[in-house]
Formats: sequence, structure tokens, C-alpha cells
Amino acid sequence: MKYEYRTPLSIARGLGSSKDGLGHWWMQRLTSIALVPLVLWFVVSIIALAGQDRGHVLTWLQSPIHGVVLSLFLITALYHANLGLQAIFEDYIQARWLQLSSRIAADFAAVFLGFAGVFALLRLAIGG
Repeated sequence: MKYEYRTPLSIARGLGSSKDGLGHWWMQRLTSIALVPLVLWFVVSIIALAGQDRGHVLTWLQSPIHGVVLSLFLITALYHANLGLQAIFEDYIQARWLQLSSRIAADFAAVFLGFAGVFALLRLAIGG
């Protein structure tokens, strides 16, 4: 006799206990791999810009490559942090309403910080 531990609804949906956990796991790994060269670039850039005046930093930032890579770093770091927070909320917050409201707040914060950061970079790069 075969014992089935899944509910009829999960069998009908074709979902296991993890639902979309594998996709979440892969995205965390991919963003962490992408962050390795981006963080190295960021640290080297900050060290190279240390002690420079504002004009030099603005000239550096107005380079399209530096502006794009800095935006990529910002967006990737925020997305990676948001994925990590989502996993923490799902694993450690038991109240469903608090889990959901925490995830929504983290999502809004990540989107807001992403837009604000890219806007600030664009404003500095274009407007000086």
C-alpha cells in the first residue's frame, strides 16, 4: 500500500512542498554570482576615488560605463537583499498577515530605493 503525504490540492496543482522555492534559490545564487565582480569593481572604484574632489568624481560618474555598472550594482544588490529578506520572512515569521505585510513593505522599500538610487545617479551624471 502506497502512502501519499501530499494533499489532493497539491497533487492537482502539481506542486510539491516547496512550490516555487527552486526558482527563488536559483535567483539568489545568480545574483550572488553577479555581485562578486560588481562588488570588486565598486570597492576598487571607491578606493580610486578616495581623496578626489567633487569635480573629479562627477567626471568619473559621467562616464557611461561607470554609470551603468553602478546602476547595475545598485539594482542587483537590492534585488538580492530583497530575495534574502523574503526567505527570512517566510522561514521565521509564523503569522501569515505579518509575513505578507513584511514582504510587501520590503518590496516597496526595494523598489523605492532602486528608483531613488538610479534617479540620483542619473541626476548627478547628467546634471552634475
